Amino acid sequence: MMQNEIMEATEKFQKLLKKQLERAEQLRGNSDVVNYKKLDKIIIGICGGDGIGPIISKQAKRVLEYVLREEIATKRIEIREIPGLTIENRVKCQQAIPSDVLNELKECDVILKGPTTTPRSGDEWTNVESANVAMRKELDLFANVRPVKIPSEDIDWTFFRENTEGGYAVGSDGINVSPELAIDFTIATTEGTRRIIRSAFDYAKANGKHKVTAVTKANIIKTTDGKFLDIFYEIASEYPEITADDWYIDIMTAKLLDKNRRKEFSVLVLPNLYGDIITDEAAELQGGVGTAGSANIGARYAMFEAIHGSAPRMIEENREMYADPSSMIKAAAMLLNHIGYVEGAKSIETALEKIDIKITGRDDGVTNEEFTSQLIEMLDV
Repeated sequence: MMQNEIMEATEKFQKLLKKQLERAEQLRGNSDVVNYKKLDKIIIGICGGDGIGPIISKQAKRVLEYVLREEIATKRIEIREIPGLTIENRVKCQQAIPSDVLNELKECDVILKGPTTTPRSGDEWTNVESANVAMRKELDLFANVRPVKIPSEDIDWTFFRENTEGGYAVGSDGINVSPELAIDFTIATTEGTRRIIRSAFDYAKANGKHKVTAVTKANIIKTTDGKFLDIFYEIASEYPEITADDWYIDIMTAKLLDKNRRKEFSVLVLPNLYGDIITDEAAELQGGVGTAGSANIGARYAMFEAIHGSAPRMIEENREMYADPSSMIKAAAMLLNHIGYVEGAKSIETALEKIDIKITGRDDGVTNEEFTSQLIEMLDV
């Protein structure tokens, strides 16, 4: 019996290995980066997702339409709404991203995406892969960039989380070897690791940052995390003007809370799983995950989103009109900055810092529509 289980698991692992080796080979040839200034038209896709996603995406769309009103009028920019990324439709199609939705996404240059629900064990929904993970893989959005700024505490962090490898890359392809043994996998390719680390150093150089920190668990996860750390220092040697150091993920979660130490961090680069965890911690220091947006950047496509979930409880309790749109509006600002509308992005960020009406998620605060209306009035564009 044990021999049969080993043979079946080995066959599954061989298929997984073949697929990942093919991917590693493909990565070696992907280097062309889109130049938005040379495009005749920039197509922005807005994909609401589910739960509170469509509600807060609607408010972010209002902000984009206001900032880009002249470009939309001249057809330099087109905003397209892309439905169909709901959990109901994904389960119906048994696809993380239904094929027709994916085709529409690929027609866009940049995407603003609302939160989506990912089923977990015991949920009413059948198992489908995370739409976020699938989109990052399908569009090769290898860099998840998450800024956290708290000026009053002298905190200015930018996290570069590898998006397409690590512990999430084959999250739905683990192997139940036997009723007593289950195995999952973590992935690290040379090119996948190089491009995220180089992105972090290039960002630091372009933005006058003087330190880049790698976060791993290379003392324990010696093969994949060890590879990440080796390549980190290899690339760091090409940027002598930037200080490079590394920390282990467990102590880093503590040091972000250390008021004496955390001011020293600037740009941080991490494998996928660690980046997901630690950026939520960092966002909480800023005011909660509802205040944070993130960028998912590849050579051809880029997707911008809130870092929080779809909050189905707010829908169940009929509180969706009080959902905070700040995260999606910040993501919209990051989108604008990415495609070259820097002043519009700065205006949004400034308005978000200065707006003084209270949104609480309940009826003791304003609605997201009221919040967005006041914010638009504050925009200097």
